[in-house]
Amino acid sequence: MLGAAAGPGAARTPRPRRPCVYSRDVPRRRIVIDHVTVGVSDLAASAGFYVEALLPLGFSQITRWRAGIVEVEFGLEEAPDFAISTAYGAGSPAHVAFAADRREQVDAFHQAALSAGARDNGPPGLRPEYRGGYYAAFVLDPDGHNIEAVCRF
Repeated sequence: MLGAAAGPGAARTPRPRRPCVYSRDVPRRRIVIDHVTVGVSDLAASAGFYVEALLPLGFSQITRWRAGIVEVEFGLEEAPDFAISTAYGAGSPAHVAFAADRREQVDAFHQAALSAGARDNGPPGLRPEYRGGYYAAFVLDPDGHNIEAVCRF
């Protein structure tokens, strides 16, 4: 395991930093999570929120119908990494962090999310309490889920 000490008193190996990739307008796929689905109370309202909030990160909406349950999925091209569904209860808030390639995308995500009806949960900025080079913004979606955009450099 990276960053773990070999035993008591052993020196810790620092974790490598994941750099922000400075690309033109298209994010590069570099995420280890296959997908995340969070429960929502109103699929239409939440879908509208995420369409706007995730646009600056390059995510588009992909909708699938499975076993009579409507689930709205979002991702880069045809990779549905994130989904919202009424099949899961919206009772317990989740935390989802979306990767951004540039700080400007984090800023744009925050503004787009607020414009789409999110509540601010932490404006764009450096978060040295997490680690050096961690630039993030946080919002609460319509169901109270803590949604983050983060750029690591």
